[in-house]
Amino acid sequence: MDPVNMAYYAVVCAGLAGLSPRFRTLPLRLVIGAVVGLVAAGLLPSLSAALGF
Repeated sequence: MDPVNMAYYAVVCAGLAGLSPRFRTLPLRLVIGAVVGLVAAGLLPSLSAALGF
């Protein structure tokens, strides 16, 4: 995994971790985590191309 991918997912995971205590139930946290992961994975190719990687 290249450094851009690692940094990108670190930022996404840190943001999700910061918000997760606000969501009370485990199923809700899992659904939100899955949605955030899908959105992040979908945006990464565009972001990498925009940065020239």
